[in-house]
Amino acid sequence: MPRVAGESRVAPDWRRVAYLLHVSRALDALEEKTLVPEKKVLYQFSARGHDMAQILLGLGLDHRHDAACGYYRSRPMLLALGVAVEDALGSSMARAGGYSDGRDIGVVFNYPNRQGASALPMCGGVGAQYTPTVGWAQAVEYHRTVLRDASYEGAIGVVLGGDASVASNGFWAALTAATTQKLPVLFYIEDNGYGISVPGHFQTPGADIAANLASFGNLHVLSGDGTEPAEAAALIAAAQAHVRGRQGPCLLRLRVPRLQGHSFQDTQAYKPAELVAEEWARDPLPKLRAQLVPALMSGAEWDALAAEAAAAVEAAREAAERRPVAAPETVLRHVFAEGEAPVLGGLRAAGIAPRATDTAPRPEGARINMVTAIRRTLEHELDTNPRVLLFGEDIGPKGGVHAVTLGLQEKFGESRVFDTSLSEEGIVGRAVGMAMAGLMPVPEIQFRKYADPATEQINDCGTLRWRTNNRFAAPMVLRMPVGFFKCGDPWHSQTNEVQFVHAPGWRVAVPSNAEDAVGLLRTALRGDDPTMFLEHRAMLDTAWARRPYPGDDYAIPFGSARTTVSGDAITVVTWGAMVERCEEAARLSGHSVEVIDLRTLMPWDSAAVLASVARTHRCLIVHEDLRTGGFGAEIAAVVADEAFMQLDAPVARLAMPDIPSPHNPVLLDHVVPSVVRIREKIDALVAF
Repeated sequence: MPRVAGESRVAPDWRRVAYLLHVSRALDALEEKTLVPEKKVLYQFSARGHDMAQILLGLGLDHRHDAACGYYRSRPMLLALGVAVEDALGSSMARAGGYSDGRDIGVVFNYPNRQGASALPMCGGVGAQYTPTVGWAQAVEYHRTVLRDASYEGAIGVVLGGDASVASNGFWAALTAATTQKLPVLFYIEDNGYGISVPGHFQTPGADIAANLASFGNLHVLSGDGTEPAEAAALIAAAQAHVRGRQGPCLLRLRVPRLQGHSFQDTQAYKPAELVAEEWARDPLPKLRAQLVPALMSGAEWDALAAEAAAAVEAAREAAERRPVAAPETVLRHVFAEGEAPVLGGLRAAGIAPRATDTAPRPEGARINMVTAIRRTLEHELDTNPRVLLFGEDIGPKGGVHAVTLGLQEKFGESRVFDTSLSEEGIVGRAVGMAMAGLMPVPEIQFRKYADPATEQINDCGTLRWRTNNRFAAPMVLRMPVGFFKCGDPWHSQTNEVQFVHAPGWRVAVPSNAEDAVGLLRTALRGDDPTMFLEHRAMLDTAWARRPYPGDDYAIPFGSARTTVSGDAITVVTWGAMVERCEEAARLSGHSVEVIDLRTLMPWDSAAVLASVARTHRCLIVHEDLRTGGFGAEIAAVVADEAFMQLDAPVARLAMPDIPSPHNPVLLDHVVPSVVRIREKIDALVAF
């Protein structure tokens, strides 16, 4: 049974520590001396010097809702959590099975563990591990306090990082969230003095993050030597006890030597010889032996542990060598959910089947605007699914800058609808951790341009299911206003939806009206994939976009376009705010125009477009985003590729020129596709 807050923790199992330390060293030696030269391991990062303290850390994570997120030097902790040596080595060799089925670098770890502590999927980018771990810790509190699940009592999140990572945006975003919310998270900083070749004083004034954070509010700070067995064990136990005791977050900085280069290829020529000698003098392996022999075991027993570890590593090598490379065709699987639940992440992995949906709209009441439609959908899903929670900047008492969340905090409380610090990295990163912990987070980015600081978290979230081969997933709905509204500007009026279409693993919805907003949002909220829900600012309250509420279970399948105007002379493909303009242009043109509203861009309904072009023999694509590289280019390429012989005119596009959105309305009207220009383009193509 896991210990809970307030219980004393027993001394480490020093025999287990010694055995795992020998295993870690044997793995490093095998890779460096054999597998890397044989090109069977392509990326190798030694953990020598960091290893003993990491093992102590991992052995202290014994709660089944604990989770840790490491980085590329964190294999010793993984071994302590229970990862099989064969899996660890086979993953480094990119063989089938293991962490990713050969899809990701072997040092990019993950370990979903329903019986004990899990290792959250680490990321290849430095500092990207911090905010998802804080999200897991916040989910622990949510399960404990909102869902009233007593099994989460005493669970914590632990995030590992090197001293260079404390200069990253992710570290500071996570630190702010953890301290302002007093979350149960341990920041475990391994300070080896270098970020590859850059000395620590370039990352932190005085090269000591613990000293700099000594007076940081709501943060318990500990610091010490990670190579001294008794000291490291005491500090780690104290740090974990503090966090488990719900006393808020803790930062533990341990000084450790990096006894090898940053990676196998790094010769450390930038280090003075005397420094290298000093580092080897601090090797924790002989220090551990000195503590244990003869106090706990004889020299012969120590040697026997080393031999046992070497034998285990050799057996793991033989087993890993027998593992095949994954079948190449399988690499295309698990970009999106395929019906098979991951081990961790999302509602289905938590054993919760989403409510059924209805694809037939059942209109009720008067026409409502998109703001009201989105709010009502969010309200219903909050009401019927206690795992849904909303957060972002200004979405609480203010109700969002576009009033979409107005009144929701008052109804559902601050635990379920809450404001965040001004950090998009923190908003999206926390959502990733919450989703992996079985919640359905609905983060909001205030405007499209503001998503730029969260790009790394967005991209990492999208690839999470694929790169773990469906071991983890992070379904969420990321709401984001886009586009112009009366005027434009470079900061609030971007669309740039193609960037998200090009982020593997994300579904992208772009509703043009209230009914579609309801149906697409509900599909996303009851779905299994991260979804980008783009709310066009110009359509939130316009009369054209108003529709009756289509019902509490109405949902639209993604990849299903709607033909809003039927015709046989030309096909106009569009989405978002351009749908209204294309319909008006079609009416004014006098031609038989077919207007297709794609509604979703990932996936997009190519079948509907191609079927329409087969009848009309002409195609015009209209969108607000920039012309060069815009999503219209993808549509045009597919039409040209698959319907070329059916065309009576060139495939045409009408879009913004390659400039930011201008502020003055006169300038804006000059560049955004207008009804007049759309009509002129229709006329020209029909007459071609």
